Amino acid sequence: MDKGSAVNLGVVGLGMAGAGTVRLAKEHPLVKLTAAADPKPELLQSFRQDFEEAEAYEDVKALCQSSAVDVVYIATPHQFHLPHALMAMDNGKHVIVEKPMALTLAECDAMIEAASRNNVSLIVGRTASYSPAMLLMREIIVSGQLGRIGMIQMMAYTNFLYRPRRPEELDTSQGGGIIFNQVPHQVDAARFIGGGMVRSVRAGTGIWDKRRPTEGAYQAFLDFEGGATASLTYSGYDHFSTDELFYGLASGGVGKPPEDFGSSRRIIDKIQTQEEESALRISAYGYGSSRGISGSSGNSPLPYFDETGITIVSCEDGDIRASADGVVIYDINGKHEIPIPPKFGAPGRGDVLEEIHRVVRQGIPPIHDGAWAKATMEVALGALESARNRSEILLSYQVPSRDDGLIF
Repeated sequence: MDKGSAVNLGVVGLGMAGAGTVRLAKEHPLVKLTAAADPKPELLQSFRQDFEEAEAYEDVKALCQSSAVDVVYIATPHQFHLPHALMAMDNGKHVIVEKPMALTLAECDAMIEAASRNNVSLIVGRTASYSPAMLLMREIIVSGQLGRIGMIQMMAYTNFLYRPRRPEELDTSQGGGIIFNQVPHQVDAARFIGGGMVRSVRAGTGIWDKRRPTEGAYQAFLDFEGGATASLTYSGYDHFSTDELFYGLASGGVGKPPEDFGSSRRIIDKIQTQEEESALRISAYGYGSSRGISGSSGNSPLPYFDETGITIVSCEDGDIRASADGVVIYDINGKHEIPIPPKFGAPGRGDVLEEIHRVVRQGIPPIHDGAWAKATMEVALGALESARNRSEILLSYQVPSRDDGLIF
C-alpha cells in the first residue's frame, strides 16, 4: 500500500513505549509520523533532531488540536490515559492507548463513551493477543482440529520490578506494579485464546520487598463460561527467569550467563534517591537512549515472552505451545511445528499500527476495542480484589473474542 494511504500519527509520551513506536513508525509504510509531545526537554530535543519536518510539542493538548494528526498514540503514564484519551477524541482524533486502558472500569466507560460520542475509533495495545503465535493458536482452536479447549497455562518470571521506575510505578493506587503493567498481557492473551468470556477469577498476589511496595507477583485461576480454565503466573522479582525453561530464546538463543541473575536488583540497590532512579529510567528507556531508539523495537523472535512467558494450551486431542517461529502441536501424530503464516504479519508494535490503519482506512472493526480492553481490565482488577479479600470474583463485562475478518 502506498504512503498516500498512510495515517498521520502523533505520539504522546516519549518514554520506552512511545520511543519504540516512534522508531517503528519511521519505517512503517502505513503510518506517517507527523508529531510528538513530551514535557521533558531532552526527549523532545532528540525527537526534533531526528524528525525535523514533524511537529514537536511540550503540551499534549496542542498535539491533539493539530490538523497534521489523524491518530494519537497515548504512551503517557497510566494515570494520564483517561484525560489524554478524552482530549484526543474530543478533538476528533482516533486513539491508540497503551495498556492498561485505564485505572478503573469507570474510566474505561468514559473512554468508550467519548469514542462513540465523537465517532472515532479507540483501540488498546500493544497487548499479547497481538502476537502472531496467539493468533495462530486461536485459529487452530476455532478450527476444531484438536477438539475443545480445556485449559491454558501461562508462566513468566522476569526482573520487571527492578527496572528503573518513577515513584507512581511503585504505587498500586496510581497503576503501579504488575497488576496494571504485566497482568493485562497474560489476561488479554488468555481471554483471546479461550474465547473471551471469563466467568470468574480467583487470585493471590505478592508484595515481598518493602522498598518497592506494590504487587510484584501473582497467580490467578480463570474460569471460562464454556468450561475451559486458565492458570496464570507472573513474578517480577529478578530471581528465577523463564528463559531457563525456553532454551535461551528470550535472550538471543544463548540463555542468561549465571552472573546476570539478580543483576537488575543489584543496580537498584546502589541507587540512593528516587530522583536518581527516575533519571536512570529516562536515560535507559526514553527517546534517544539505546533502548528507546537504537535498541529493539519489539520484533524479536519472541516479542511477548517477557509478558506471557511460557504458554501451553491443552485441548481434547492435543497440546499447543508457542515457539520461536510459530507454534508446536503435540498430538497422536507426534510433535510438529506450524510456522507463523504471512497473513499474521511480523511481531512487535507494527501490529498495533496495522490494526488502526485497517480501522481508519478500511472501516474494519478492531479486535482490541474499548469493550475488549475493559473486559481485560475487569479480570485484572478482579484478581487484585480477589487477592485482597481471598475470594472468587464473578465478572460482568466480558465480551467474546472476534474471530471474523482479521485472522481467517
